[in-house]
Amino acid sequence: MTAEDMVFLGKINEYAEKVMGDIDPQNTHVSEQLEKLRPIMQELAMEYKMSVEDVFIKYMDLASEANVTADAEFRDKYGEDDVLDLKIN
Repeated sequence: MTAEDMVFLGKINEYAEKVMGDIDPQNTHVSEQLEKLRPIMQELAMEYKMSVEDVFIKYMDLASEANVTADAEFRDKYGEDDVLDLKIN
């Protein structure tokens, strides 16, 4: 992921935290979530001279890439097991 990609993703994630902080993504329709993100996606579309649809696609690609990277870092740190051997008090 390039530095420009990280800035792009960061802008959407920062905006999402502000406007969607109290939304439960498991119980909120994707269309409602996207509607909340529309203002930042329109802003980025104008800034990057892209369509809103292309901004959405790029966002989904970058978010997936970031999740894969975070998962790999987690597995490097804690191992490949799905269950951590943590002591529960």
